[in-house]
Amino acid sequence: MTSQETTPTQKAPGGRRVSSRLTGIDAARGAALLGMMATHVMPTFGPSPQWEPTFVGLVFSGRSAALFAVLAGVGLALSTGKQEPRSGTELWAARGGVAMRALVIAVVGLMLGGLEVNVAVILVHYAVLFLCILPFLGLRLKALCFWALGWVLLSPVLAYLVRPLLLDANPPLKLGHNPNWEDMETPALLLADLFFTGYYPAFQWISYLLLGLVIGRLALTTARVQVLLLTCGVVVAGLAKVVGILAMELWGGRAALSVLPNTRGYPLESMLQVNVTGLEQTGTWWWLATASPHAGTTLDLLHSGGVAAAVVGLFLLLGTWAERIKVNFLILLSGPGAMTLTLYSAHVWVVSGFTNQPLPSGWTDEGMYWAQALTAVVIGVCFAVLRRRGPLEWVAHTASSLGRHRPAAVG
Repeated sequence: MTSQETTPTQKAPGGRRVSSRLTGIDAARGAALLGMMATHVMPTFGPSPQWEPTFVGLVFSGRSAALFAVLAGVGLALSTGKQEPRSGTELWAARGGVAMRALVIAVVGLMLGGLEVNVAVILVHYAVLFLCILPFLGLRLKALCFWALGWVLLSPVLAYLVRPLLLDANPPLKLGHNPNWEDMETPALLLADLFFTGYYPAFQWISYLLLGLVIGRLALTTARVQVLLLTCGVVVAGLAKVVGILAMELWGGRAALSVLPNTRGYPLESMLQVNVTGLEQTGTWWWLATASPHAGTTLDLLHSGGVAAAVVGLFLLLGTWAERIKVNFLILLSGPGAMTLTLYSAHVWVVSGFTNQPLPSGWTDEGMYWAQALTAVVIGVCFAVLRRRGPLEWVAHTASSLGRHRPAAVG
């Protein structure tokens, strides 16, 4: 959630120096922020009884949050990683910085969890993902690729086996709300929700950060890599979605799911297109054959991860173009993208003021969204022009610097 591309300036091929901060990465993060805000404010399903998916539900649900997670891995790679592992002292210092940044994000997330809001706040899960990825920061690119692929393939299967055990407990190990400070008193329940039964199951979502680490280790300033990310991302995302649709609609998947007790009464067809989080994905292995948003399956991870890679490649290409024509048109997204922790937190706080309350007279969901989105863009651009970090970004950066501190050698 916090921007991390602050590594020293590096030399590109031919000796030309390139900026250590990639505008395209911040722009992609800004796009993810606006996409998540859209799913929070505007409906993702139409009115009953049809419950038809809306444009927002079809386009942004699941993909925006996954893009955030992938970009977290990219940011970690840019701020802590090289193609070759660091020395032990440097690596532990980098891990200390990441851990302290995660602590700040967790504290903010727990505070927001205390608000009455119809938003699945991602921050505590996000902080847990930062901690889970620490052991991988020193790996070489090839090893990271194997880990990422293995996690995408195996973690959904293991989660499918573990989740019923947690849900069958008495009481079920599922929060049903955003994590907050009170949940710290029941650590088993909290951890089960964060890793397996909650809205953003960290166990599968580690896949996104591993993918981000792989992307971040590539030569992102080269057109070849940018085009590769865009094309491969589109192909992988498209193939995963096609296989998921075939499995559900032609091979019998949706028919098998529709007879389960925990899916009766739900608009299953619409949920498979927009969001299956409200359904307990137990009772049949067919759940692993869906590419539905927030399913946490291999096909879902491949689709949303592929979309994220394509978006990163696209914005990197746009960033290169903007640099060539010397017009920073991406600032409208890179500005808010550089301070997403502050803007996301402010957005959740604003939304909490309207939860279970009628909108002000004359306002619509779309109007509320555009008011918040444009405000976020204006604030982000102002901070970018002034070359200032957002308030929470400053706190996270300071904490990270403290975590990286290595005492000087004595003697």
